[in-house]
Amino acid sequence: MKVSIYSREEIEKLISKGFPEKTAVISFYDPPNIRTGEISEPVDYKGLPERVFQVEVHDIDMETLEDFGLSFDTYFPEADSLAAFIQKAHDDGFDIICQCEYGQSRSAACAAAIIEYYEKNGISVFADYRYYPNQLIFNKLLDALKNKEVNI
Repeated sequence: MKVSIYSREEIEKLISKGFPEKTAVISFYDPPNIRTGEISEPVDYKGLPERVFQVEVHDIDMETLEDFGLSFDTYFPEADSLAAFIQKAHDDGFDIICQCEYGQSRSAACAAAIIEYYEKNGISVFADYRYYPNQLIFNKLLDALKNKEVNI
């Protein structure tokens, strides 16, 4: 299973050229901005990939959770469902694209968790200077993948 990291701009170019077969997408986007009211729309995949999991989640860290009215337990509640999506994609032989706005934090964290779980090499994403994986996404998703294994 190949795991790739894309920004919104890169994924929109890929969509316009034609989407690779047997590729599942995990797409992160921002919730509405409380201060400005700005709404971030998720990428429109136009039905091209067979499988898409879209997640509306803030790109924040532990220190700022409370500023958003969140706690570790309430942040990223989709982690268990996402773990099931990843497991199914893996079992069915799909590659996975992880995408977020800039392709650096949430998507990188997701890719790192997947690579760590399946290949024990998630550190390769952390070591790549192009990325700064979101620690909360990484840890919550990796825990969900491990817990999924226990509950099977």
